[in-house]
Amino acid sequence: MQQNWEGRTRGGLSGYKIFIFILKKAGIKSAYLLLRFIALWFAIFSFKGAKAQYVLFRKRLNYSALKSIFSVYKNHYIFGQVLLDKIAILSGMRDKFTYEHTNEDVIKNMLINKTGGILINAHIGSWEMAGQLLEMHGDKIYVVMLDAEHEKIKNYVSEVTGGNKIEIIPIKNDGSHIIKIDEVLKDKGIIAMHGDRFMDSANFEEFDFLGKKAKFPTGPFHLAAKYSVPFTFATAFKEKKLHYHFFAAKAQYVKYPGNIAERKIEIKKSMQNYVSQLEETIKKYPIQWFNYYNFWN
Repeated sequence: MQQNWEGRTRGGLSGYKIFIFILKKAGIKSAYLLLRFIALWFAIFSFKGAKAQYVLFRKRLNYSALKSIFSVYKNHYIFGQVLLDKIAILSGMRDKFTYEHTNEDVIKNMLINKTGGILINAHIGSWEMAGQLLEMHGDKIYVVMLDAEHEKIKNYVSEVTGGNKIEIIPIKNDGSHIIKIDEVLKDKGIIAMHGDRFMDSANFEEFDFLGKKAKFPTGPFHLAAKYSVPFTFATAFKEKKLHYHFFAAKAQYVKYPGNIAERKIEIKKSMQNYVSQLEETIKKYPIQWFNYYNFWN
C-alpha cells in the first residue's frame, strides 16, 4: 500500500544528535567527509528506504541499475548534508552559505500585502532553508507536520541552536491542530505543509505521477480555498557546496464554490498544477526527493 508512511522523521532524535555532534566537533566540511560513511551505512542497511528510492530511479526515472544504485547512495549523502546545513544555519553559521532566489516576490507579496498563504511543498530540497527567507523578513513560518517524534526533536534542536522562527504545528489524533491552523490563517499568517504525504484517514485524489498513479492529499488545497489565501509550491535546493537556490512557483487561489461537487473540481484542478510542478521539479532535482517509502500503489 502507498500509505505505509508513518509520519516519522528519518533517523529520529538519535540521528539529529549524531549530526549535531559531528557538526560542532568537526565543522561543516569535515562533517561532510564523515557523512560519506554514514550515508553508505544508511544506503546499505536501511533497506526499506533504500528500496523505495531505488524504485524511483530505476522504474520511474528509467535509470540503469548501476546508476540507480549510485543515485540511492548519493540521495542519502545529500539528505545528510541538508540536515547538517539546516543545523549549521540555526546555530549562527548563515554567513558560510550563499543563496539565490527565483520568484522571491511571491512570498514577499504575501507578507507585504498581508494576504497570508500556504507553502505547499514536498519532501524535496529543504523547506527549512526556504523558511529562513521569512525569518529574514521578521515573520514566523508555521510548519504543519505529522511526526511521531516532533516534540523531542524540536526541543533538542532548539536547545543546541538557541531556537528559531519556525514553529511546528503537530497533527494530532484529537484534531487540536485544526484550532491552531484556523488561528494562523485567519490572522493571515503563512503556513508550510507537505503535499506529498498523508495518512490512511485523510482525503486524497489520484493523479498520473512519473508514469504511474499516485495519491495526494486534498487537505492543503482545501484549506487554501476555505480561508481564501494564496498557495505556492516553494522550497530550496542545494546546488553546490554551501550554495542554495530558493524557488517559489506563481501564487494561485483555489475557488471555493458553495456547490460541493464544483468545489471538488476546483480543488482537483489546483492539485493537478501542484502535481505537475512537483513532477517537473523531481526530474530537475531527482537526487533531492527524500521519499524513503513506497509512494506508488
